[in-house]
Amino acid sequence: MSSNIEGTQTGTGDLAGSKLTSLYERRFSQEELAAKRALWNALCRGFFDRYIGTEDTVLDLAAGRCEFINACQGRQKIAVDLNPEVKRWVHAASAIVARSDNLIGVDDDSVDVVFTSNFFEHLASKAELLDTLAECWRVLRPDGRLLVLMPNLRYVKGRYWDYFDHQLPLTHLSLVEGLRMAGFEPMRVIPRFLPYTVKGFRIKIRPVLVHAYLRLPVVWPLLGGQMFVVARKHSDPFDA
Repeated sequence: MSSNIEGTQTGTGDLAGSKLTSLYERRFSQEELAAKRALWNALCRGFFDRYIGTEDTVLDLAAGRCEFINACQGRQKIAVDLNPEVKRWVHAASAIVARSDNLIGVDDDSVDVVFTSNFFEHLASKAELLDTLAECWRVLRPDGRLLVLMPNLRYVKGRYWDYFDHQLPLTHLSLVEGLRMAGFEPMRVIPRFLPYTVKGFRIKIRPVLVHAYLRLPVVWPLLGGQMFVVARKHSDPFDA
């Protein structure tokens, strides 16, 4: 049900580079990539769009193949990734090649929503995560929103390490602490939201199934391996 999304973005740590780009190219088949695009459209219409206004400026951090930023609503959309290929994958949005902890080309207080999916686990350290969160805080307008979707170590356990590029283990509790350190106030925390991965599913994931899943939060604790956190910019970073 998730896009997964597992490791489709280029990180900022020691593993970033051409070898990871090659790894990502082999991770999903063309059929799976097409299914992910349809999946993201269903996820945006069925869930994520409620956190994004039609007039908002939206930044997709570590946009990967741009499934989210191409599907979400918003007046102005920005895709950020270290991989220059992001310029080829993005549609109806601007593309910036930059590190997550140095968002060059993005002005202070210029973004309404920062979204990131399955990226924080690729960072090399918690220090790098805090630097990334500081940049998110910088570019967001007052009361701007940070949306984080990622695997929850508490529930996926050892499967977290099934992907070579996973480096930073986090649970919903440790992520919330880090967000507060960086000047964010969590507004909604869903410890178990989407399944960890769709790879290996025996049934074909169709938009109608995604919409049905999103309308049944009672099943999220049974199948969810990814957490979803909405946080609001509210104070100077590292005041906590």
